[in-house]
Amino acid sequence: MAVNDYPNRPLIGVGVVVFKEDRVLLIRRGKPPREGQWSLPGGRQRLGERIEEAAAREVREEAGLEITVGGLVDVLDSITRDAGGAVQYHYTLVDLMAEWRSGEARAGHDATDTTWADPQDLSGYGLWAETERVIALAIRKRSIS
Repeated sequence: MAVNDYPNRPLIGVGVVVFKEDRVLLIRRGKPPREGQWSLPGGRQRLGERIEEAAAREVREEAGLEITVGGLVDVLDSITRDAGGAVQYHYTLVDLMAEWRSGEARAGHDATDTTWADPQDLSGYGLWAETERVIALAIRKRSIS
């Protein structure tokens, strides 16, 4: 059982929609939940860390990139139940958008792979439906700003 399994309250996580020109950064998760699946970079917020700092740190750790953190995209819950119906994971996810500033994407920390994906063609990545929705929402917000 992992440290974050069966929590007694939701944990706060951050997800980051990182843009580099017309591409979006995806990482392949190296740990549960969703181990082995493509996702947005992100992870747990640390005590005393602002959400923007958590976003920049997680992208640096998972993909080796420096970013400029932008605005809020959405807040959502990721709840996973085990076969008996007990809550195995519960994250309240704060999704932010960001622009690539420097670095070459490389897998690190909790990621096993990285890619710059075409956000108009995400069907081959098997993304969680909420991840696809958040990316689409970030694209709309980015085009307005």
